[in-house]
Amino acid sequence: MMYSIFRKTIIYFIILASVICLSGHLFAQDTTRINLERADTWEYNEAIGPDIQRIIGNVILRHDTGYLYCDSAHLNDIENVVMAYGNVHIKASDTLNLYGDSLQYNGYTKIAKVWGNVRLIDNQTILTTDSLDFNRRTQVAWYDNWGKIVNDDNNLVSKYGYYYTRVKEFFFKEKVILINPDYIMNSDTLMYNTVTEIAYFYGPSTIVSKDKIDSIYCTDGWYDTQKDISLFRHGAEIYHEAQLITGDTIYYERVNGYGQIFNNAMLLDTIQDIVLTGNYGEIIRQRGVGFMTQRAMGILIDKNDSLFMHGDTIRAFFDSKEEHEKIKAMFAYFKVKFFRKDLQGACDSLAFHSSDSTLYMYHDPVIWSAKNQLTADTITLTIRDGVLDTMVMRKSAFIISQDDTNKFNQIKGKDMVAYFLNNEIYKITVIGNSETIYFAREDDRSLIGINKVYSSDMLIIIEENEIQSITYIREPSGTLYPENEISQYDLRLKNFQWRAKERPKTKEEIFSGD
Repeated sequence: MMYSIFRKTIIYFIILASVICLSGHLFAQDTTRINLERADTWEYNEAIGPDIQRIIGNVILRHDTGYLYCDSAHLNDIENVVMAYGNVHIKASDTLNLYGDSLQYNGYTKIAKVWGNVRLIDNQTILTTDSLDFNRRTQVAWYDNWGKIVNDDNNLVSKYGYYYTRVKEFFFKEKVILINPDYIMNSDTLMYNTVTEIAYFYGPSTIVSKDKIDSIYCTDGWYDTQKDISLFRHGAEIYHEAQLITGDTIYYERVNGYGQIFNNAMLLDTIQDIVLTGNYGEIIRQRGVGFMTQRAMGILIDKNDSLFMHGDTIRAFFDSKEEHEKIKAMFAYFKVKFFRKDLQGACDSLAFHSSDSTLYMYHDPVIWSAKNQLTADTITLTIRDGVLDTMVMRKSAFIISQDDTNKFNQIKGKDMVAYFLNNEIYKITVIGNSETIYFAREDDRSLIGINKVYSSDMLIIIEENEIQSITYIREPSGTLYPENEISQYDLRLKNFQWRAKERPKTKEEIFSGD
C-alpha cells in the first residue's frame, strides 16, 4: 500500500516537473532579451541602480523583430526593462512606427509606455496624444487622456481610444468627434477602420453637414466616409432642411439624398405640416419624390382636427426650387380611406396638392360628413387653413342621409357643389338633372309626407345637418306622397347605394380591410 502511494507521488512530481520545464521553455522563447545593437557610449552606473546600463548617443536596441531608437537609455538586463529618452522611436513593423519624448518598455510583457509628444504612424494614419501604451504582443495601442487621429480627410478626437493595428481599427470612447470637410460627427462610442474609412456607432451619435442643411441622429449604425453612404438603427433621425425622416433602420446616401426607411418609418414636412408613415419607405431627392408602403399613412396636420389617410402606397413629390424643399403634392393609391373627426372618406386613389390645399378623389369616391353620404365619379375637397371650405362632385353626384330606419333622404344630380361653414355643410347647389326624395316632417318629427321632385337645378340649405329648404331652379315637377301611397321601390333613386359599413369611425379603422 505504501509502495503504491509512493509510486503515484513520484509520477505526479515527474509530470509536474515536465509541465514546468515545458512552460519555462515556451516562456523563454516568447520573452527574448532586449539587445543593444549600437550606441556611442555605454557604461554601468551604480548611482542609477544596480544592473543598469547607461547608454548614450544614437542608441539602437532590438527586441524580437522590433527596433527602438533614442538619444539615451537605461537598460536593466535582469528585469529586461529599458527606459529611453529623447527622440524615442519604436519601429514595430514596416508600416507601424511609434514616436515620443520618453519610453518605458518591458521585454517580458512587451508593453511600451510612451509619453511626451506621442505620435503613432501606421501608413497614412497618424495618432497624436500626450501618453500612450502599446502592447507588441497583442498589437494594441491605447490612450486615456485625449488623442487625435488623422486619416485621409478625416480627423478624429476622443478622450479614450484603442487602436487594433492588426485590423486597422480604432475604438473611441467618450466625447468622440470626427471632422470631415463636409460634416462633423459627434458620438459617445465609435469604431473607425482606417482602411475602409467606415465609422461604426455604438452610442448616441450626431452627424451635421458643414452647411447645416443635413443632420443625422442615431444610437447604432455605420457611415462610409469615402462613399458617403450609411446605415442607422434604433430610432434613427435624418433632418434635411425642413424635413425629418425617422425609422427603426435607415439606409442613406448623403450625396444624392437617396434613403430607405424600415419599420416605424416617418417623413415629416414641417413647412406644409404633412406626415407620411409606414413600415417601408424610400426618398429620392434628385427626383424630388418619396413614398411609403406597408401600412402607409399620410397625415395633414391641423392643431384642431388632423386628417389621416391610408392606402397601399402613399407617394410625395417635393418642390426643390423653393427656398426650402417642401412637399408640393401627395398621392395615395389603392383602397384609400381617410378619417377626420368631422369628415371621412374612401376611394381607390387620391391626390392632395399643397398649392390649393385640395383633395382630389378618383374611382368610386365616397365622403361622409355628419349624417350625409356623398358620392360621384370624382370629388374634390378644398381645405383652407385646416377648415373645410368647398366640395365639388362631378358626374353622377349623389347625397344620401338616413332619415329613419330604412328611410333615406336623397339628392341626385349631374354635378354638385357643397359649401362648408364651421366644418359642416350648410349649402349645396345641384347642377343638371336634379332629383330629390325628401321625408318632410313636423317639428315633433311626425311625417308630413314624402317629397319626390325633379328639376334642372337646385339650391339646398342645411342647418345642424338637417335639410331646411330646397329651392328648385328651372322646370321643377314633383309630388308630395303620403307614406302609404308610395311603393318601397319608389323610395330609392337610381344607383342608390348606402355604404355605411365602409365608413371609418376612428383613425385606426382606416386600416380595416388590409
